[in-house]
Order: sequence, then C-alpha cells, then structure tokens
Amino acid sequence: MVTDWEVHTEVRDDGRAERLAKLGTARLYVCTDARRKQGDLAEFLDAAYAGGADIIQLRDKGLEARAEIEALGVLREAAHRHGRLFSVNDRADVALLVGADVFHVGQGDLSSAQARAVLGPDVILGRSTHSVEQARAAEADPEVDYWCLGPVWETPTKPGRPAIGPGSLRETRDTASKPWFAIGGIDAGPRLAEAVEAGASRVVVVRAVTEAEDPAAAAARLKAELEAAGEEAL
Repeated sequence: MVTDWEVHTEVRDDGRAERLAKLGTARLYVCTDARRKQGDLAEFLDAAYAGGADIIQLRDKGLEARAEIEALGVLREAAHRHGRLFSVNDRADVALLVGADVFHVGQGDLSSAQARAVLGPDVILGRSTHSVEQARAAEADPEVDYWCLGPVWETPTKPGRPAIGPGSLRETRDTASKPWFAIGGIDAGPRLAEAVEAGASRVVVVRAVTEAEDPAAAAARLKAELEAAGEEAL
C-alpha cells in the first residue's frame, strides 16, 4: 500500500524537456479505471505499458481522494519501471501530491492558467476538446501541451455526448502543431484505420485495452497499426 508519506516523497524528477520528448513520440494513450472489480491494477498496468502504451491515465470518478492517490501510486511505479508517462485526470491537488507527469482537464475543469498556478511549469498539460473550434482554442493556448479531439464515434464511456465524426480530424490535421490525439470509440481495425486516414497519428483508447482478454496484445496491436501509418505523421 502507498502511504501519504511515500506519495509525497517519491516524486518523479523528470524535467519538462524529458516529458515533452516522450509526449512528442507518444502514439498510444490508454485510460483506465482503478480496476476495483478485477483487482489486478498493477498487472494490467504492466501489461499495457509492455504492450506499447506510451501514456496511461487513471480516470475513476467513483474514487475518493485517498483511494485515488493509492491507485496513482501503483500507476506511477509502473510508469517508472517502463520509462513511460502517467497522467492524472481533473484533480490538480492529487496531481501535485503524486508528482504527475501529465495533468489532463476537460472543458469545464480548471483553466490552463489555474492548472499551472497549482502545478507549475514542468507538468505536461492536456485538454479535452469536442469540436474543431475547441481544438483550435487549445492549439492557440500557450499553456496547453496537447489536446484530444472527440468522441470521433459514440462511446459508452461518454454517454450522451454526440460523435463528431472523422471529418473533424481532417479539419484540424493540417493546422495543428502540437501533439493531438483522436479519442472515442476507437479500436484496432477499421475504426483505427479510418482515424489514421483522417489525419490522426495518436489515439486515446479505453475499452480496446481495458476490456481485452490480453491487454498487452491489444496494446501491441494498436501500437503496431499506428506505427505502420508512418513516422512522417508525427
């Protein structure tokens, strides 16, 4: 179990330049809950990173802060072992306590200036966007390091949010200079291929890895398909 003292003192000391370098080559971003039903969080994280996940985010709205910190301690340790990035969603106070590499916010969460005031300059800051206009605003925000655009297809992880379709990816691909990720209903196969054809070279997935019988193999397949799209897309 990770104690409050361990959380406070075992802060990752990667600098901003190193984190940005890892973000720049990242292709596969996996979001997971704390896997309380399965009881296999550490094993799942090792498998997903080993398979090719570049960033893993813990997103579990049902967790109280103390339980979230404990789960993030497990995630941080896995990220350290594999030399990858780990991401905290929404809670800047928790991100600060665990020494997050990446902090991700939605449209209704903290502003980028507020997040920077809490977390400082070294943390990678990402924002969710749900339209071309929001994506362009994130692109123009000097504090935002990357953005996600979606849901490209409807997904049960975001009930009630309409899909924006792959056409929105095409509208943003030629003007984006920051790393950006397509998100929403993407899995290995035709949808991933369609997202890549529309201009995405990076994707965020949830169920495609978290619900797979073999998370390592699922992550490896997604990563291989993204890499097959060609390095020139990065």
